[in-house]
Amino acid sequence: MRVGGAAEWLLEPATPAELAAAWNAARERGHLPRVLGGGANTVVDEGILPGVVIATDRMRRVFRPAAGEDDLEARAPRAAIAHDDPARDPRLVAWCGASLPGLLRAARDLGYRGLEGLVGVPGNVGGGVAMNAGGRWGEMWDVVERVRVLAADGTLEDLERAACSPRYRDANLGGRVIVGAVLRFEPDARAAIEERMRVYLTEKRRVQPVTEWSAGCIFKNPDPELSEGRSAGKLVEDCGGKSLARGDAIVSPLHGNFIVNRGKASAADVFTLMEDLRDLVLEKAGLALEFEVKRWRA
Repeated sequence: MRVGGAAEWLLEPATPAELAAAWNAARERGHLPRVLGGGANTVVDEGILPGVVIATDRMRRVFRPAAGEDDLEARAPRAAIAHDDPARDPRLVAWCGASLPGLLRAARDLGYRGLEGLVGVPGNVGGGVAMNAGGRWGEMWDVVERVRVLAADGTLEDLERAACSPRYRDANLGGRVIVGAVLRFEPDARAAIEERMRVYLTEKRRVQPVTEWSAGCIFKNPDPELSEGRSAGKLVEDCGGKSLARGDAIVSPLHGNFIVNRGKASAADVFTLMEDLRDLVLEKAGLALEFEVKRWRA
């Protein structure tokens, strides 16, 4: 959104072990840290955000696991880190700070299909797994085999896919922080993968403000039985929300579930417009929409 202030304390771990150490150091000093990934679905208040923010930007590794292994730490390089033929073991290990666009490029280059539906989605792997990012062409958890998570008490734990219950826009991990993930794909021709990505991105650009400053979808889509099959964006549009603005924060003319910053919007503008839209839909449609965007208040 290009809004927000500064963090009182900012910690920047470079490995999963350092992330756990940063978390524990903050907790020992009485802080409950906030974890910042790519910030793609986060709106941060102006001023000084009190407490500790742990940024995962240095944890960008994406790599193929060693043959027969899936070590999320990847402590040291090996002479032969993986099978010569990527199709024999179509998996990638991604740390939480790896960008989703970078992950999609790596998968495409190796001939791995399964995440093409996330083309055009910004942000990082940690947030993508935590919120089960996706859309009409698939979701992040379609390829998740195992995750490493950080519990509130500072311990690291590996969870197999079968032990998790991901749902719509929620990995359902009880507040645990995603540290990394093992992702399993299906082998495919690179040309076919590229073509699907091109088609999906063209369609998204037609109906979403992909290149503008936004925090993605503001609301989760409601239960279709309650909304008569209407998405959150359609509800906003039907209720007249596309005409609303606060300062330089406006509802996108392309999609009612996006707020964009025309250049000089403040966090207060964005927060107020989000509440305006929620109140509007509640008043006119009788539905209380749930925010998808994370709001960090000072």
